[in-house]
Amino acid sequence: MGRGDGSGRIVSPEGADDSGTGILHVDMDAFYAAVEVLHDPSLRGLPLIIGGRDGRSVVSSASYEARRFGVRSAMPVGQALRLCPTARVVPPDFTRYRAVSAQVMEIFQSITPLVEPLSIDEAFLDVRGVRRLWGSPGEIAALIRRRVRDEVGITCSVGVAATKHVAKMASTVSKPDGMLVVPAARTQEFLDPRPVGAMWGVGPKAAEALGRRGIRLIRDVREAPAEALERAVGPALGQRMQDLARGLDPRSVETERVEKSIGHEETFDRDIADLDLLRSELLRLSDRVGARLRSSGWHAGAVAIKIRFADFTTVSRTVSLPEPTDVGQRIGETAVGLFGHIERRDPVRLVGVRAEKLRSAGASAMALWDDDEDQRRLEGTLDDARARFGVGMITRARHVGGVDRRGPDAEQPRPFGRE
Repeated sequence: MGRGDGSGRIVSPEGADDSGTGILHVDMDAFYAAVEVLHDPSLRGLPLIIGGRDGRSVVSSASYEARRFGVRSAMPVGQALRLCPTARVVPPDFTRYRAVSAQVMEIFQSITPLVEPLSIDEAFLDVRGVRRLWGSPGEIAALIRRRVRDEVGITCSVGVAATKHVAKMASTVSKPDGMLVVPAARTQEFLDPRPVGAMWGVGPKAAEALGRRGIRLIRDVREAPAEALERAVGPALGQRMQDLARGLDPRSVETERVEKSIGHEETFDRDIADLDLLRSELLRLSDRVGARLRSSGWHAGAVAIKIRFADFTTVSRTVSLPEPTDVGQRIGETAVGLFGHIERRDPVRLVGVRAEKLRSAGASAMALWDDDEDQRRLEGTLDDARARFGVGMITRARHVGGVDRRGPDAEQPRPFGRE
């Protein structure tokens, strides 16, 4: 959701120095809420919460008017309404969001072919090769902001910098509806006073571990002994953080992104303590993961599960597979096995299954013997039937009469990573 309620935003004046830059990070402002206002202008200026209407759902997005009351992404809707009782709750419409996202991405592609979408509402652009067409990076960023506003009807914030990491930080600082240019020569000046938690990829736990050692600002990360960072966050993250703190980020804009995982999860209307029902739900989700693997041409090298208990404590378990697979039954058996190793038996509000370590299905085709061949043929037949008659019409008998779900949005895939 970007930078909280937009307080403390920093923007660049028109014609700001953009020397040495060429990477843009463009991020839509409160995207889901903005699209709902676009659809229903009577919502403009109101505190909006995008999420399920029941108190058990979580906030997908919120307007800046709601954020000023402390409403945040992933917060339970019930808690959000206690903070902002006058908020309007609007159920998410992902079809509408995808359509508007496609319009925005089309604008990006019309500027440069070097576009790396990060999610439905943000992307990196490398504009170094199109300066003769559109002007300097700062001018291109201003052009994009105008076109998104005029052609789509929503606002975006843009960071302009020499690297992806700094561009993303700059767009966050400029929210909402702003642009911040960080010339290459002033990169360190921009980074040093920022809190360590503002670094891309540094979560609350890492920031807390660093804070206990007096490492609170990016300057502290840059100046800290490598051993101190290693003790706080491990050698790999410690080295990466120190490089980023020094403005070193060699990553280029990737126009083709390989999917790293495929997952589905389900939040229940009521907490579930029945182990058989929970196992059945893991099997159902595994079938959906298998179907997506087959349709995408991937095999999974590992399976992960996610269990969230009634008190919001979340437990994850992962295991590598002896052989990569795209078969839902194999994934389900593994998921149920992982679930059996979780000792806690309190009521559960959410379960999820994720396929990881993805590899091309063709790369797995050299095996002399395929234990999953018969099951893969059966599930392929089910795929064909679902394509003809609809996902909800064809299911395994073991899934009939299962857990109560949240209603029409329950079948919307929700990635694990970001919620």
